[in-house]
Amino acid sequence: MEGAVAVDVASVTEPRRRGNPRAWWVAPLEPYAKADMGRSLICLATSVLPYLALCVAMYFLLSDVSILLALLVAIPASGFMLRTYIVFHDCAHGSFLPTKRANTWLGVAVGLLVYSPFESWRHEHSGHHATAGDLDRRGVGDVQTLTVSEYSSLPRSKRLGYRLMRSPWIMFTIGPVWALAINPRLVPRRKRRRLRDSRRNTNIGLLLIVGGLIWLIGPLAFLEIQLPVVVMAGAAGVWLFYVQHQFEGVYWKRSQDWSYADAALRGSSYLKLPKVLRFFTGYIGLHHVHHLNPRIPNYNLQRAHDDNEFLHQVPTISLWDGLRSVRLKLIDEDAGRLVTFAEARARIALSPSTQ
Repeated sequence: MEGAVAVDVASVTEPRRRGNPRAWWVAPLEPYAKADMGRSLICLATSVLPYLALCVAMYFLLSDVSILLALLVAIPASGFMLRTYIVFHDCAHGSFLPTKRANTWLGVAVGLLVYSPFESWRHEHSGHHATAGDLDRRGVGDVQTLTVSEYSSLPRSKRLGYRLMRSPWIMFTIGPVWALAINPRLVPRRKRRRLRDSRRNTNIGLLLIVGGLIWLIGPLAFLEIQLPVVVMAGAAGVWLFYVQHQFEGVYWKRSQDWSYADAALRGSSYLKLPKVLRFFTGYIGLHHVHHLNPRIPNYNLQRAHDDNEFLHQVPTISLWDGLRSVRLKLIDEDAGRLVTFAEARARIALSPSTQ
């Protein structure tokens, strides 16, 4: 792992956490947790506008030039769609604009561009922030991750299903389409009414927008523009979400031993990306800062990290580390780490119950 941690993060967090379990990190990060209208507008202009402009360019390239050139343009278009999703994400945290109402209105509007129901997504994502790294509260807005013992107790058919779900070929091809285009369209009956309404209203809005675009340019052109963009942007988003909480040495604890600060500083990675990728990902690689204080807008995350020494002593992973972490599939509670399927098989074979 890049930039080995010189001091155990637990030794940094524990004394403060015991002395003031709720607020020791609030004061140093408070100056960065304020929306700047000028910077927010610039961020919006460098996210939504290029995304829409490149989609229009793709249409004209498809019509008059070449489908191959259109697919090349889909690459930066997907980057700007991902950046637009970060705007949506910040609105959900109430960090992008100064008021809750402004964040809600913009979040609903931007949500239509990224196929996501704002109120429903905000609710699920807040659950993720409250439970990340907690073994007893998995499955709330996160990537399903089983322990070795849970996996070993499954019947063969369910093991196969889990292996397929965790396969990179499924996760980064079908996964983005499911996460962006299909799953948000479903309206679960057991959800609260406002969450069901959020999905229904978003579906109605998308029906009008997508239906209008198909009427104007035809269904084939719409798919040729949106499908590659959604798959590439969604694959990048799925990978980012994955590596932010699934890496070598990641923090997982049972509820009685779990703490919010430790989950942020030891269970959320600092993904150190090249500058151009930091731009397109909205600096979300600074995930430890984001989880410690979700009210910090994306354009302040780097400054918050740079100015606060206690944030430097966190798990730091490179782009290559992040790509390699995809091989990690299960939580080995005994070893306190994520393991591959091969390592899990060896562990299961050596366990007393299999002797």
